[in-house]
Amino acid sequence: MDPKDKNAPQNQINIELTEEVADGIYSNLAIITHSNQEFVIDFIKVMPGTPKAKVKSRIILTPQHAKRFLRALNENVRKFESMYGEITESEPINLPQLNFGGPTGQA
Repeated sequence: MDPKDKNAPQNQINIELTEEVADGIYSNLAIITHSNQEFVIDFIKVMPGTPKAKVKSRIILTPQHAKRFLRALNENVRKFESMYGEITESEPINLPQLNFGGPTGQA
């Protein structure tokens, strides 16, 4: 065993962030579907005057991880608003009916 391993914290994960992933993907619409086994979040970029939009990224979560993600996102929005003020939503966006099948929610 390498002596450095003895000093490494337990349960530590080294996470790699590639340059391509670090650039991020812009999304202004999220479609959420779920089954009894998973939540699927499709991140989409909708452009004005364009009748077609593409899913830019799809994330699949277990129900337990979806709940942890919701809690973490709520906490981060709360921290953001305490520093920068309340996030206000602009007027509602009128989107055509979107149908991916299954129960959905939009964000």
